[in-house]
Amino acid sequence: MNVLCLDCGNTRVKWGLWDGGRFCSFGTLALTDLSTLEVAAPRVVACNVAGDASRRAIEELAQRFGASLDWVESRVRQCGVSNGYDHPAQLGVDRWAALIGAWALHGGACLVVNAGTATTVDVLGAEGVFRGGLILPGLAMMREALAAGTANLPDSTGDYRDWPTNTFDAIASGGIHATAGAIERMFSQVASSAGATCLLSGGAAPAIAPHLAIPVQRIDNLVLEGVARIAEEAG
Repeated sequence: MNVLCLDCGNTRVKWGLWDGGRFCSFGTLALTDLSTLEVAAPRVVACNVAGDASRRAIEELAQRFGASLDWVESRVRQCGVSNGYDHPAQLGVDRWAALIGAWALHGGACLVVNAGTATTVDVLGAEGVFRGGLILPGLAMMREALAAGTANLPDSTGDYRDWPTNTFDAIASGGIHATAGAIERMFSQVASSAGATCLLSGGAAPAIAPHLAIPVQRIDNLVLEGVARIAEEAG
């Protein structure tokens, strides 16, 4: 049975049609355009971090398709991954789905990074145990915070430079260095494990990946990969 998997983030929705063993199609649309999605399936499984309005829009979408609807929820254990958060239910559902997707794709120790509106950096041990992680402002949010919180720094549209010699490039390069440094420091916790790598996803991944001095694998739809595995285990 086909399943429509949804990753509803803070600014956009990613969708994938899962046919029981693979994704046969993907797409992305703005949150405000969710009602225009025409990829019908008898079942919808959704990961939503965008609040009640998006939740209602997803409910309306499933109703329009006549589909059953299941929500991703962070659990103590699921799909081979154990949740090491102090209060497992408080872990963001997007982080939980990404960890499950990473385990399904890699099956070993790794760093799970989702670089979007915020950047999350999560450690997954060799036995599938989520050990903990970081939440950072995303690259755009870093730039916006500097512009909002200082009198003389602009909202940068600069580029990364090894040696920034103007304010715009200094801001852009600072955000990348800060993010890459956090990722590399967290990777040190799994670096000694056989086959350890960083699985990097999210809209800012192309900007960050070239500056990481660790093994990196780009995964475009890591949360959706997890949503699909959750859908399979639930039947």
